[in-house]
Parts: sequence; structure tokens; C-alpha cells
Amino acid sequence: MDPAAVSPASFSLVHQIVNADWVVKLVMAGLAIASLWSWTVILDKTFRFGALNREADRFEDAVGSGRSLEEVAAESGERARHALPRMLQSALREWRDARAKGVAEGAQAAFLIQRIDRVLDTIIARESQRVEEGLGLLAIVATASPFIGLFGTVWGIMHAFQSIAIQKNTNLAVVAPAIAEALFATAIGLIAAIPAYIAFNAFSTKAGKYAARLEGFADDLSTAIQRRLAERV
Repeated sequence: MDPAAVSPASFSLVHQIVNADWVVKLVMAGLAIASLWSWTVILDKTFRFGALNREADRFEDAVGSGRSLEEVAAESGERARHALPRMLQSALREWRDARAKGVAEGAQAAFLIQRIDRVLDTIIARESQRVEEGLGLLAIVATASPFIGLFGTVWGIMHAFQSIAIQKNTNLAVVAPAIAEALFATAIGLIAAIPAYIAFNAFSTKAGKYAARLEGFADDLSTAIQRRLAERV
């Protein structure tokens, strides 16, 4: 590149993308796609966790309102989408089946509690897996993007040194635009990685808290069933 041709426009974002080496362009495009993909997950998880916690608050308020558990479970419909009403309905279903068979005390009652605990644990495991979907992608973007960007930078700098050798000109103006293009790949890598890293940690914490909330509700249900069994003795 002619040093006289170098201008502030040579360091603009569009110029760096258009004039970058094809390998650097490929790296930039891949990182841009990864960033958009991770932001899709981030927005989805933000709205999903908000909706899940609002629904959990509403359902817990209904359970604690003093009404019968059967009435609260019936209000959620036969195919409840939220985990808490599904847990309540499953526990009550096991309770009704046991009551129909005359299970009331001793080993049979203990077996009923174990069966309810297994059903609730299955629901919790499935729900935890569902809310954690997409977190693996954020982890990959957060850990891989800086290295992919660094690869683009190294490749771009190699290309810049090749230009020096070919043109036999060590003037910084010859290689400065190419080096800027190379460093821009690292910048894009960090732009993709930092939000993904922050979101991964934030959503992992939220997923853990939500799973703990489900486990607490399951313990309360088991206690309620045990209380009913004790009242029948």
C-alpha cells in the first residue's frame, strides 16, 4: 500500500472488514454469527427466567392461600406447562391411587412417600435440564471466541509481514492498516466472548436457584402428604 494513500478512512470499520485477508474475513464472520447466536440465547433466557419465576410466585401464592391443594391443582388444568403445578398434580395423583388401595401406615406409607419423591425428582431433573438448554452454547462462545479472534489476528499480522517482504518497504504506513485489520479480529472475539461469559455465569446461577426452588416445593409437598397420612392413622 502506498503510504500516501493511507488516510483516517483506511482505519474505518467498513474499510477494515472489506480489505481484510479472506481468512480474517472468515474469522470475523464466524465470530459475528456466534455473537448473534449467543445474544439470541441471552434474550430468550432473560424472558424465560422472568416468566418462570413470575408463574412460580403466582402458584406459590395460590398454594399458600389456604385453599385445598386439589382445588389449586385443578385450576392449572390437566396439562399444566409450569413445573410446580405438574409436581402438585403428580403428588396428588400418587396420593389418590394410594388412598384407593387403602395405603395408610407402616411400610406401605413409607413406600408411597418414596414413590412421590421419585416422581418429583424426575420432574425437577427434566425441568432443570430444560432451563439449562443453551447455556452450553454460551460457554463455548465465551471460551472459544477469544482464541478464534487471536488466530485471525496472528494470520493478519503474518499477512502484513508478507506485504513488507514483497514491497521491501518497512514504512509503518504500509503495514498499519493490515495490522489494524488483524487486531480487529481479536476485538470482535472479545465482543462475542464477554457478554456470553457474563450471561453464562448469571444464567447458571439463576438455573441453580430455580432448581433449588423446585426442590423446596417438592419437600413441602412430601411433608404435606406425610401429614395427611398421619391424620388418617
